[in-house]
Amino acid sequence: MSLKDKLTGKFIVFDGPDGSGKSTQIRLLADHLRAQGLQVTLARDPGGTAIGDRIREILLGGDELAKMDVRCETFLFMASRAQLVGEVIEPALKTGHVVLCDRFISATCAYQGAAGYDVSRIIELGQYAVSNTWPSLTLILDVPSEEGMQRVGKRCNNVDAMESRPIDYHRNVREQFLQLRSPSAYPGCVEVIDATGSREQVFNALLEVLERVDL
Repeated sequence: MSLKDKLTGKFIVFDGPDGSGKSTQIRLLADHLRAQGLQVTLARDPGGTAIGDRIREILLGGDELAKMDVRCETFLFMASRAQLVGEVIEPALKTGHVVLCDRFISATCAYQGAAGYDVSRIIELGQYAVSNTWPSLTLILDVPSEEGMQRVGKRCNNVDAMESRPIDYHRNVREQFLQLRSPSAYPGCVEVIDATGSREQVFNALLEVLERVDL
């Protein structure tokens, strides 16, 4: 089966620790798939809609996150996600697009899970927020926390509220992400990709996963 036939109408999420290179790999894959004739819709979470962008600003744009209860964080992420699914992701999938999304419920499992929220409850809330629109494939781009935060620092001087948390928190986030590859930990197919190599090496590993997995 060609990659075009395999991915038509599929929902693929890119996730992982801060600095893992998600945005770069999403752009590379989008260009690659469009060159093969696929229609591609790009999405980001939180945000991606007018309502979601307002929620994103509350979560990441100021000092509110430091004072926010982890339960409030979780519900706000789910609210943005519900709007993104209803407004962007579901319509795109119905017309045969492949949807590439920067973060999704897997991110809440890792980040809010690292802050002490029960991951099983996060998944339960996620299933309520998005109903049956669950990713066909979740790709976790993995880098050690220290390397990821170094990359974030080089990328820009303005880190968001989540990125500015202590390194021990980010180590815990990474561990939470890696735990999602267990079949019993997270619904759907989860693949971990070593993102410590060059941009080209990571992209080649990503293509190998797409060729190999059964969607």
